[in-house]
Amino acid sequence: MSRLSDLAELVRAPAALSVPGDVIAGAAAAGTLDRRTPALAGASVLLYWAGMAANDWADRDLDAVERPERPIPSGRISPHTAFGLAAGLTAAGLGLAAAAGGRRAAAVAVPLAAAVWAYDVAAKNSAAGPPTMALCRGLDVLLGAAGGPTVRAVPAALTVAAHTWTVTALSRREVSGTDARLPLGTLAGTALIAATAAVPPRSRTTTAAGTRCGTAGGDHGRTDLVAGVRAALPAALATLYTARYGTAQARVVAEPTAGRVRAAVGAGITGLPALQGALTARAGAGLLGTAVAAAAPLARRLARKVSPT
Repeated sequence: MSRLSDLAELVRAPAALSVPGDVIAGAAAAGTLDRRTPALAGASVLLYWAGMAANDWADRDLDAVERPERPIPSGRISPHTAFGLAAGLTAAGLGLAAAAGGRRAAAVAVPLAAAVWAYDVAAKNSAAGPPTMALCRGLDVLLGAAGGPTVRAVPAALTVAAHTWTVTALSRREVSGTDARLPLGTLAGTALIAATAAVPPRSRTTTAAGTRCGTAGGDHGRTDLVAGVRAALPAALATLYTARYGTAQARVVAEPTAGRVRAAVGAGITGLPALQGALTARAGAGLLGTAVAAAAPLARRLARKVSPT
């Protein structure tokens, strides 16, 4: 019987900390943050874990050569168990999404699950790999917006998808290493992604009460301070994202070895909550965006015990 630690390694359990922020960012952008959001985030985590298990099941022969320490080639988990776990987690994720968000959530979760499996069993080692994985993350953001005007979450979905494209492109060189051109390209993409997320939110319309003559100067001061913090927070969180992921890619440019590529991929996965936090704050949920970003350092600590790649 497989140990819990082996199963955690199979599904890259700590990497799931990068997942709920997708749903939260989408819900914040669409204005649908409510009691359904945690359940939709849970469904997203289940589908992510399903994808990780299916990934190792599909790659079991390749891993036997390139990564014999992984749970399946090392004999700690059987291929049958990995496939069964992937299928079960997929069903659970779809069921939870439908229960929490109804038909609209299911209409996003079903193609999301299909894209996850398509990546693992067909697209991963082809030119379609990066765009397929980007599609998965983009749909994950839209899952959070399923209860409202989904179109409002499209910019956030495209931003997260673009980040995912860069991580996936790098991950294809985790074993062989690369040359400087690939990390230079992904680093340029990361800079553009961070700049997009750093754009401050639109100022809310000043209320009639706040514009009346005679409003206390102290009230104006507090309002200006809050507005200033609210405008600066997305940029601050986007800077944290760039510092973590961008620095790791710059190291690959300097020395494009397999080890540094793997480190950059790990940084892209564990640093994603900072980007999600910036997008959430940009949508007006500053405190929640900060909480989302706080998952990044926790993910890095856990990644030292269970690899996210």
